[in-house]
Amino acid sequence: MSWIYWSLLSALFAAATAILAKLGVANINSNLATAIRTSVVFFLAWGIALAEVPVSAITGLSRRTLMFLVLSGLATGLSWVCYFRALQLGEALARGSR
Repeated sequence: MSWIYWSLLSALFAAATAILAKLGVANINSNLATAIRTSVVFFLAWGIALAEVPVSAITGLSRRTLMFLVLSGLATGLSWVCYFRALQLGEALARGSR
């Protein structure tokens, strides 16, 4: 499959994420919502990775690669915390309403 196919799927899932996340934070703390969502992503990502790559590949990672992936993960986590708080605090307007 080409990169275009993957980018279209990414856009589709990103749109679904925004809608589902807004509905999901309606009645709970945004940090709890982030923790639940992150747990799902954690298991999904590891399931896919372990299905495609042998466990021994983990030991072959360079320190530099690992460092940047950890920093990226921290940035992603902080982004999600802010995103979910914004979703919880902001109003979602229906199309055409103001």
